[in-house]
Formats: sequence, C-alpha cells, structure tokens
Amino acid sequence: MIESSHQQGSLRLDLLGYTRDQFESLLLELGEKPYRTPQIMKWLHHRDAVDFSQMTDISKPLRTKLAAIAEIHEPEVADEKRSTDGTRKWLMKARSGSLFEMVFIPEGARGTLCVSSQVGCALDCSFCATGKQGFNSNLTAGEIVGQLRVAQRLLAPDYPDRQRVVTNVVLMGMGEPLLNLDNVIPAVAVMMDDLGYGISKRKVTISTAGVVPGIQRLCETTDASLAISLHAPNDELRNELVPINRKYPIAELLAICRQYANNLGEKRTITVEYILIDKVNDQAEHALQLIELLRDFPCKINLIPFNPFPGTTYKTPKRQAVRAFQDKLVDAGYATMVRTTRGQDIQAACGQLVGEVADRTRRQERYQRITAGVA
Repeated sequence: MIESSHQQGSLRLDLLGYTRDQFESLLLELGEKPYRTPQIMKWLHHRDAVDFSQMTDISKPLRTKLAAIAEIHEPEVADEKRSTDGTRKWLMKARSGSLFEMVFIPEGARGTLCVSSQVGCALDCSFCATGKQGFNSNLTAGEIVGQLRVAQRLLAPDYPDRQRVVTNVVLMGMGEPLLNLDNVIPAVAVMMDDLGYGISKRKVTISTAGVVPGIQRLCETTDASLAISLHAPNDELRNELVPINRKYPIAELLAICRQYANNLGEKRTITVEYILIDKVNDQAEHALQLIELLRDFPCKINLIPFNPFPGTTYKTPKRQAVRAFQDKLVDAGYATMVRTTRGQDIQAACGQLVGEVADRTRRQERYQRITAGVA
C-alpha cells in the first residue's frame, strides 16, 4: 500500500526524500519497471525539476500516475541574511508553518551546509539557543533533502566556476537528528547517492547529543560520518549542560560510539564536539579529565568557543584559555582543532539558531519569563 511520507496530513508522497530503494518499490507498486528510478532521481536532484511534466524522457502514463499521488515540495525561503565573513543564513518555512534555519559556511574550495532536522529541539541543552525555543515537529526527509537542493540553486550564481558549491553537509542545525531517524536516514542516503547529490560519506556528518539507541540504529543503516556533542569530561557536569546525559551517561555513549567507529574502517574516526564555556568546562582540570576519558578512543576533537545569545549567563572564554585547552589535548596526542566562529553577526554561529518555533513544550514561554526577569 502506498503511504505518504508526510507527517502533517498531506495525501501526496514527498518524493524529494525518497531513496533509490523506495523509488524502486513505489514503481513496482505502480506497475512500472524499476529502471525508471535513475531517470526520476536525476530529474529531481540533478536537473532541479519542479514539475513531473518536465520529465520528458519518462512515459506520459507514468508522469500522470506520479502527478496524481506525489509532489515535488521544497521548504520555502522566508528570509536570508549574509554575514560579513561570507556566511549565509536562510529562514525556511516548514509545512507545519513554523520557521527553521539553514546556514552555508564558505571556506576556500570547501562549502559546508548546516541543515536542520527538526523545528526546534526537545533536548534543552543549557548552552544552546535552539533548545530554548522548545520543539514543534520533525522535518520530513523531503524537507531535509530540500534544504540542500534549495541551497545549491541559490548559491550557484555566486560561484559560477564550481560544479558543486556545497561540498560538505552537517546535520548540526536545529534539532536532534537521532530523534528523527525515520526521516534523517533516507535523507542522508539521498545526499550520498550518486543519483542524488553524490556527496562522500566522509563529508556528510550526523551530529548527536548522545541518543544511544539512535546510534545503534545508525550502525545498522548508514556509514555517514558521526559527531558527538560531548561538551563535558564527566557525568556530573554533562548532566547540567546536556540533560540527555542523565538517561545515557558518557560511558554508555562512548561504548556505542566505539561500535559505530568499528563500522567505519581504520582510516575514519568519530568527531568529538566540545563547546568551551568560560569558567564552566574550560579549565585545566577539564582538559586533563577529557584526555583520560578519551584515551584509546580514536577521534578528532573540535573545540568551539561558546557563542552567546540573548538571556544566557554563559560567557565566551578568553582566547588564551582556548589555546591552553587545545595545547593540552595536542600534547597528549589528540588531533584537536578550534572551530573558527562564523556568522556571529547574523546569529548563524553554533548554538545560535532559533527560527520561529510554535513551541509544543511550553519551554519557550518559561524561557521568555526567565529572560524578562519575572520567573
């Protein structure tokens, strides 16, 4: 039975998020040959088709069948901001009516697109503006893939000499990807498929705050790159910064990450993300604890100086503190980089994405009372 992949009540299939296997199953159900799959996917992802009538090398009866049950739907662009450093941020409208954000970060020949997987976020990490917005809904696979499709088209005029403007995709925008795996897994598959966007599995990264069952499922379904948002070297501090740690503590998280790393092969490692917050998790003792914690855990470490947002009491650490923390990790043999803050002038830096979320958790209401000083 043909079922809609849409979560908001649409009766039409959202084909932008369909994988190669899903297309083959759909075509068989329609009484068509699976060899039509490459034709349809190339029209969707290589030629940017907006209507089935454009698919001229596909029989008219099949086009008619598809038009009757399916659609080619992208999230709408509601607004765009450009940073002085070249970063671009788009405010995108989901089917739910809420707005989420997507960011493009250029760096030489590399172009990284930071996409969202949810409207808002349910995890409420203490250092993240997105979590303060509360949670509304999951994005569909088509809305996740659609971000890449929209970005490629909007960026192309500014980079006429590049065949591919977006070289890397990171699911580090709004939301926790592993709480939306039914849509994230097919979306990532389309991004990595040559019939989709052909982006290397090394350059598509799924980030998680530590949803252990989700990582177990990833072990069984994908070999995309994985990043874990660690942010603390011990459970007591991580419970405060990343509340999901109370359910899935660090030891359990690292154990499943080791299993995932084994699936990636010897030359690929997991990325550990660590936001440095002034006098919270950036002291010498924290660096030493992190060194011990990650001993015999093959990884690379990204240090991210905290990016402030309205209402937070956290502060960005001094440059010397960041360098001292990095030096300790490097001296211990860890490949450690400090992520350059990009797009801060347009609130596009890590942890600053907010969109406009019709919050279903009442967290936004509580947060607004706190920031107004009336809680």
